[in-house]
Amino acid sequence: MTHSFNRLTTVAALDIGSSKVCCIIAKISRDKRINVVGYGYNASKGIKNGIITDINQATLSVCNAVETAEQMANERIDRVIVNVSGDKIKSVIKSASISINKNRPISEVDINKVIEKGIHKINVEGNELIHCLPMSYRCDGGEEIKDPRNIFGENLSVDILLGLIPDIMFRNINTVIENAHLEIAEKAFSAYASGLSCLVEDEMELGATIVDIGGGTTSICSFKHGHPTYFSALPVGGNNVTNDIAWGLTTSFTHAERLKTLHGCAFLTSKDKEETINVYPVGEEDDSSIKQVPKAELISIITPRIEEIFELVNHKLDEHGLRGNSSHRVVLTGGGSHLSGIRDVAGMILDKQVRLGKPRNVLNLPDNLYNPAFSTAVGLLQFALNYSEKKPGKIINKPAHSGTSFGKIFGWMKQNF
Repeated sequence: MTHSFNRLTTVAALDIGSSKVCCIIAKISRDKRINVVGYGYNASKGIKNGIITDINQATLSVCNAVETAEQMANERIDRVIVNVSGDKIKSVIKSASISINKNRPISEVDINKVIEKGIHKINVEGNELIHCLPMSYRCDGGEEIKDPRNIFGENLSVDILLGLIPDIMFRNINTVIENAHLEIAEKAFSAYASGLSCLVEDEMELGATIVDIGGGTTSICSFKHGHPTYFSALPVGGNNVTNDIAWGLTTSFTHAERLKTLHGCAFLTSKDKEETINVYPVGEEDDSSIKQVPKAELISIITPRIEEIFELVNHKLDEHGLRGNSSHRVVLTGGGSHLSGIRDVAGMILDKQVRLGKPRNVLNLPDNLYNPAFSTAVGLLQFALNYSEKKPGKIINKPAHSGTSFGKIFGWMKQNF
């Protein structure tokens, strides 16, 4: 099923993260330009490592973010494009092939036919199907073809990328959305959305992996030939660094976050050994209780966790056959990518070109949103604008009550209440 999001006048994106919940409302012009008219965000509660742990608290976080965005936009919303995250996401590739008439070139009909065969009766085995993306085609078993139209052959095959998450995890997300009196129009993995907002066209075409370091998870999405080829995630993120600081320096989580932001770095320098920082012991917030510790002690707590994150990313890239591919770039984004020196550590461990990514390709983006922490939210708008996924007509081994069908969202138009 293909949704025509590009025909909409208004879209709303909802990024539910472990550190924050963000809602962005935008107007879509006839020439497919995105104009943000409202946004709201607040610290998330009831969400840990991308997993809903408290339905009521998570619902309140969503309601607060949506209400702020609605007030700024002066418009009510009832449907949202929502992100999906968590360390249980995975990708599977399904292949299909058909015989074709060798006396005429491959047509759009042939392409649709092989895709339909590939997505027919997909077995998700207790998972929610988030993405269903044709990746590459081959004619007569030859080299990969991006667009097989007008090519002659006798056999056409396609590889389809399936993005999956355990059904029970998605059911909790859906419950939160319903409790907030909203409906899920569509859904996308966080890193996929971040890739759409941060990667340039050449990176998507030649090959790049977006590594979105959030509060509770680090989401991964690899691109090549203009489309995703791999989804994965890790159960670690920026909050783990903050927790390490809180434990290591015996201070509160709030003060540990402040220390990370003001003085944190991913690697130790000679100057760090000479500098000292002020630390409030946990439970004591007055100036008389301040203790001074070497900045090097703070860095020595941060560095191992950052190295661990990128060692785990390296393992994921190895699973996908990208570890030794030096031409494959890595783009870091998400709130955790703010940490000073993180790009250098990533480049050293991953042995790849690494850059930091911010949301792009949206004109007049508010300054507050031009920030790696909002890459997913902005990317969800771009996902909606160019939506072209075809979902299967029949999914097997999936409980009847899981997920929701939103086939009625064609021509999704907003109305003021």
